[in-house]
Amino acid sequence: MRTGLIERDTQETRIRVAVNLDGTGTYDVHTGIGFLDHMVEQFSKHSLIDVEMRVDGDLHVDQHHTTEDSAIALGQALSDALGDKGGIARYGQAFSPMDETLARVALDISGRPYCVWRAGFSQPRLGEWDTELIEHWFGSVAQTAGLTLHIELLYGSNNHHICEAIYKGFARAMRQAVEIDPRKGGAVPSTKGILGG
Repeated sequence: MRTGLIERDTQETRIRVAVNLDGTGTYDVHTGIGFLDHMVEQFSKHSLIDVEMRVDGDLHVDQHHTTEDSAIALGQALSDALGDKGGIARYGQAFSPMDETLARVALDISGRPYCVWRAGFSQPRLGEWDTELIEHWFGSVAQTAGLTLHIELLYGSNNHHICEAIYKGFARAMRQAVEIDPRKGGAVPSTKGILGG
């Protein structure tokens, strides 16, 4: 089993994240931000990556540190679980419809972090979660997991649907990318022999 465990303790947050890339999409997520919990649960369910996430953050200040640090820790746990990335498909993409909304997510587990975000929201919050933090969450995951990540909202009007379509698209793209391709014989999928740098 390809698993990763990160424990992160700062003056702003205390976090424990565990992932299993070869899971069934089971989750146990508690960040203190209900809508963020819902989105990480969607990621787990649709990627089939088991996720355990516990966050105790300084929500009395605002939601920034909890959002950012949960993403950092998740990205680090994914990177830990991937190891040298031998045998993985590496690339993933998904069109993700939800009612009137259509999102597109494409990613490369390249080891070269980059996030392109072409989406947005017309309201400041989803539940109690500040929508301006959603782009930052994806950027932080991309940074620490070593993803080249492209997220695009093709169209949509309902903010809940937009966010959920993006997370489900990310999940399905990650599911493709982390799959082991038996034809690769465990080789790192790069002509350089390594990913990153």
